[in-house]
Amino acid sequence: MRGLLDWLDHRTGYRDVFKAALYERIPGGPRWRYIWGSALTYAIVIQFITGLLLWAAYSANAQGAWESVYFIQYEMWGGWLLRGIHHYMAQVTVVLLLLHLMQIVIDGAYRAPREVNFWFGLAMLGLVLGLSLTGYLLPWDQKGFWATKVATSIAAITPVVGPAMQKFLVGGAEYGHHTLTRFFALHAGIIPAALVFLIAAHIYLFRRHGITVRDPDRAPEAMFWPDQVLRDAVAMLAVIATVLILVLVRGTELGAPADPTEPYAAARPEWYFMFLFQWLKYFPAGWEVFGAMIVPGVIVTVVALMPIIGNWEMGHRFNVGLLSALILGIGLLTYLGYAQDRADPEFLAAKEQADREAERIEHLASAPAGIPPTGALSLVRTDPLTQGPKLFASNCASCHTYDGHDGLGLPPAEDPTASDLAGFGSREWLEGLFDPQRIATLEYFGGTQFRNGEMARFVQRGIPNAWTDEQRAELPYVIKALSAEAGLTRQQAADSVEAADVERGRTAMTTGFVNCIECHTYRGVDAEDPEGPVLTGWASREWMLRMVDNPAHDDFYGDDNDRMPPFGEDGILTETEMELIVDWIRQDWYRATVQVDESEAEAVEVGSAGG
Repeated sequence: MRGLLDWLDHRTGYRDVFKAALYERIPGGPRWRYIWGSALTYAIVIQFITGLLLWAAYSANAQGAWESVYFIQYEMWGGWLLRGIHHYMAQVTVVLLLLHLMQIVIDGAYRAPREVNFWFGLAMLGLVLGLSLTGYLLPWDQKGFWATKVATSIAAITPVVGPAMQKFLVGGAEYGHHTLTRFFALHAGIIPAALVFLIAAHIYLFRRHGITVRDPDRAPEAMFWPDQVLRDAVAMLAVIATVLILVLVRGTELGAPADPTEPYAAARPEWYFMFLFQWLKYFPAGWEVFGAMIVPGVIVTVVALMPIIGNWEMGHRFNVGLLSALILGIGLLTYLGYAQDRADPEFLAAKEQADREAERIEHLASAPAGIPPTGALSLVRTDPLTQGPKLFASNCASCHTYDGHDGLGLPPAEDPTASDLAGFGSREWLEGLFDPQRIATLEYFGGTQFRNGEMARFVQRGIPNAWTDEQRAELPYVIKALSAEAGLTRQQAADSVEAADVERGRTAMTTGFVNCIECHTYRGVDAEDPEGPVLTGWASREWMLRMVDNPAHDDFYGDDNDRMPPFGEDGILTETEMELIVDWIRQDWYRATVQVDESEAEAVEVGSAGG
């Protein structure tokens, strides 16, 4: 073995390389505060390795990017760990760079003859932030797409070159495939190449000028190997341990696929850009360039001039004070940004909705059919659980509520003028409708003209006063029969098991025992005096679609229709949009099937209905 190593050294000279790397003199002895540079280099190397491995499975195109990241996260062996290390190591790298910068400034290691190395370090910080910004878009999910759109919009306000810069980054007038490929080229090619060059130059200059030691006589001069190497190794282990803990505890998020047609109110930058996001809130329209360009430009210029300022008598203290003030200011702005978000109900509702959509698309994509050739976005756009609440909030929530909110979790802007549709068609919903104490409340008819109508009087006066005990005893069966008309998927088992009860209720309704056929047509028995909607197929999918299409149809409310527009006939909603709303209200959406035992399976609801 020794002969082989001697031969290799003769051909390559590797021993001289290792000797030059390891046997560097350290005046004053090894110290823990010297670990930041080695830990930072280690973090960047890990980023390069994991990035190359991710690249092998990533597809940089608008219809395949999210799908490839989904594959990495959920299907590729070890992909979740690989992606998690890459994601969190990027954030740790920013922290290590800042700590390294603080150590350099505090130790005065930026002063002559180390000015150029300090500027290289600042350039490295800019490149690392650029890697983070460009990498944010690559999963092509809603969060990254809309956050990047905000970032490139800020670039557009740069005087003179702003519009051209934005067009270059976007790859045209619209965000799409070319935006993704350009950001990928920057993230995986151009910026890493520049970073490698700067690291090599930084290390070369560091070796050329040596370590800056404030008290070189504190300890005898020592070598980099083995004492400082041991400290650096401990720091590297701490870095990777921290990253692994974050991966295991927090996981790595993948939002719903990017959809340019769906605004995303929950978009926020990563935490290390949050201060800038908060900072720009304090500048009114027309002053954005001052907050985004001029003030940061002045600060960066002053920081870059620290090696020159440090030559003055009080310059070093000024530099340390400036850096401390900057860090405190960034920390305060970051805190304020997150505090405002925590107190903003609209943001919290949007974030909750985004989390539900991310969880939902994971289940849709993991269905036996998988992701279709049209891409994962088509799964989202045709999913009632995802689209139904949004369509309800924008088209129905001006009158209706859903479990007390607008479908997306926000309280209604005004009191509802129509019934709450959560559970519509179910036995529970009908029990409230036939409750004398509830029918005239805002939960049902309280906001409509029907609060004083025949149905309200029938429930409030007829059931408690005019009905006999025998009639009131039939009411639970009537509710079961009427609810069975809806054909709700989640209620099919109960309707089947209690078929005799359902049939008993139908008999009570059609014989007039509970007076339903006086106002409603039901199962071939015409109403004596039609005043209400047809109850045959009541709340079924077909019945609801026809109601949404035109509630003023004779089968529904006719001339008594109370302000509900004909969404279909007037072209307010497409047929697909009406289907999504109806299916969401009925809770008819895809549910993953979980095997209970060898012969039995049960449907498990994925997600929740809008809140």
